[in-house]
Amino acid sequence: MQNMRWWDAAVIGIALITGGVLAVDPPYGPSDYGAWAALGAFVVLYLAYTRRALQLHRAPHDLIVAALIAIVLGVGISFEPFLSFLQAIAYPMVWVAASSVRRAIIGNVMVSVGVFAGYYAGSDFENLLLAIGFAALSLLFSLGLGLWITRIEEAGEERGRLLAELEAVQDELAAMHRDAGVTSERERLAREIHDTLAQSLTGLVLLAQRASREIEPTDAATQTISLIEQTAREALGEARALVAVNASVPVGSGLAEALGRLGERFARETGVHVETHVDPVPLDRDREVVLLRCTQEALANVRKHAHATSARVRVISHDDEVILTIEDDGVGPSGAHEDAGFGVSGMRERLALVGGRLTLEPGETKGTVLRATVPARERKVDA
Repeated sequence: MQNMRWWDAAVIGIALITGGVLAVDPPYGPSDYGAWAALGAFVVLYLAYTRRALQLHRAPHDLIVAALIAIVLGVGISFEPFLSFLQAIAYPMVWVAASSVRRAIIGNVMVSVGVFAGYYAGSDFENLLLAIGFAALSLLFSLGLGLWITRIEEAGEERGRLLAELEAVQDELAAMHRDAGVTSERERLAREIHDTLAQSLTGLVLLAQRASREIEPTDAATQTISLIEQTAREALGEARALVAVNASVPVGSGLAEALGRLGERFARETGVHVETHVDPVPLDRDREVVLLRCTQEALANVRKHAHATSARVRVISHDDEVILTIEDDGVGPSGAHEDAGFGVSGMRERLALVGGRLTLEPGETKGTVLRATVPARERKVDA
């Protein structure tokens, strides 16, 4: 959008200067009145039509503006050659109002024809070469200046586009670094839990079993030891679930194999049966990692909130999208809503980084259906 205040000031200023110069040389004759009339017509044309055309940049307004300016300028110059001073604003107007460089050049040629006609008519059709020279000189200057400014504008737009792309890439890299840091920390915590807490809980379960065999069986003691063993087993199951969710699962061999290993490990650690089915899908490595991490988060929700006994993981390709679906036979979405933890919101943020989306809805009969969708991309083959 043009800043019209500068155009208004330029047109009014040039009109006042031109009119003032014409007014300092009385007495006035028909040529002076004709020049003033042409000057007034130029200002009226700007206010009534050209001003709006400068904001539109649309055909055919650009060439209509050029034709009208050429007529007014030619008539004015035929009365008073000093009105050629209006070229200083006429050529830029035509150039800015044009919808393309080609139409800008055509419009400038039209104005130069008007300048030629005005000079030629003002000399009583005698100085043909002089009229051609004035018109050609003004045309060459306007075209050179217009093309130069256009190249500068295009270079500025290109720099702006590249800067925006650079900022987007920097934001993406920062997000990837944060994600890598979070993943590394989660893997470290998983190793720590496996090597310390899980081992201690396993020992506690074994001690409880040993105590139940060694002491005299009484109702109180048996119940207490059974309660200790049950609590230790539950805590051990939670610890193993945390390990299964946060442990690293490499995707170098493909998404299908990685999800299969993840399902097997999760079933082994938590007792929740996991069935996986992955169709061949066109995905790059980054999107495979996103779907893998979303599956880990979803299975964590299944274990923690759904109270399910089985889950099903499917990956299919549909149109230009790849859809990951995790279904369970648990208590439904109320047990896995976003307020229950950061898992669902974290998945949404992770998917948003690759242009994906997440939905959470009830299953057909019971349980929850979590669906993650990402745009398909051809997987790059490593050299």
